[in-house]
Amino acid sequence: MTLSSMTGFARTEGQNDFCSWGWEIKSVNAKGLDVRCRLPNGFDHLESLVRGRAARCFRRGNITVNLTVSKNQTASLFQVNQQVLDGIVALVPALESKFGNLPPPNVADLLNMRGVLEPVEDSLGEDDKKALDAAVLDDLDQTLFALKQMRDDEGARLQSVLTEQLAMITRLQGEAGALAAVQPDALRQRLKEQVAEILDAAPALPEERLVQEVAVLMTKADIREELDRLKSHEDAARDLLASDGGVGRKLDFLCQEFNREANTLCSKSSDVELTRIGLDLKAVIEQFREQVQNIE
Repeated sequence: MTLSSMTGFARTEGQNDFCSWGWEIKSVNAKGLDVRCRLPNGFDHLESLVRGRAARCFRRGNITVNLTVSKNQTASLFQVNQQVLDGIVALVPALESKFGNLPPPNVADLLNMRGVLEPVEDSLGEDDKKALDAAVLDDLDQTLFALKQMRDDEGARLQSVLTEQLAMITRLQGEAGALAAVQPDALRQRLKEQVAEILDAAPALPEERLVQEVAVLMTKADIREELDRLKSHEDAARDLLASDGGVGRKLDFLCQEFNREANTLCSKSSDVELTRIGLDLKAVIEQFREQVQNIE
């Protein structure tokens, strides 16, 4: 299983006898899937198809899809409004009878008159439109595939980084567990010293209260529970990195759990070396979390 990133960019271009076009798709991090389309006039009807095809390729990401279309220069951009032209020509005899002999109008004069030339809004027939839509959508599929390839490639690099960071978390967790300060003998010795201090401060302390104080001290000193939970979170993270499907949200939740255990470990520590390990753990977990933010 290879992870997929949420960041990427892809572009493709295409053309036919009528026009040329280009697709640009950009993807950045997001909590869910948000597809935004920028389509030119005349291609708005493709928006639902664009969103549907993007949703089949991706689970998460803020994806911006941009289509540009340019008509070929050889295509006719204007047409003569024959009705207006005929009306103008029909006025010539009446003008001649009123103003006498007039020079005949030339073609340039006629074409410059308002309404004679009008832009061609859509010179394509129904079959040509369908063929153009099909070609444009084929290139969209290629662009989406290229974007997915880029996100997968980035995901593979992120997976390598995450695996190394997870191995560092495991190493630090092992160092914390191996410290003499958290071993039973060391704990007992430290508890004896702390109980002696309590008795010196309050010699008449009832035995029941003393037992309670000892229990509190043991709970505060023992970090084995935190280390066990850290180990459990490490195993869960490895399973997610090896699983299929979008795992970014689950990994993000695990980062919160990692951080909670590291904070508790630091708060319980009464040993300089253990505190150092706890701070190193927090730093690596934060780096792990930053990388996880990019995972789909």
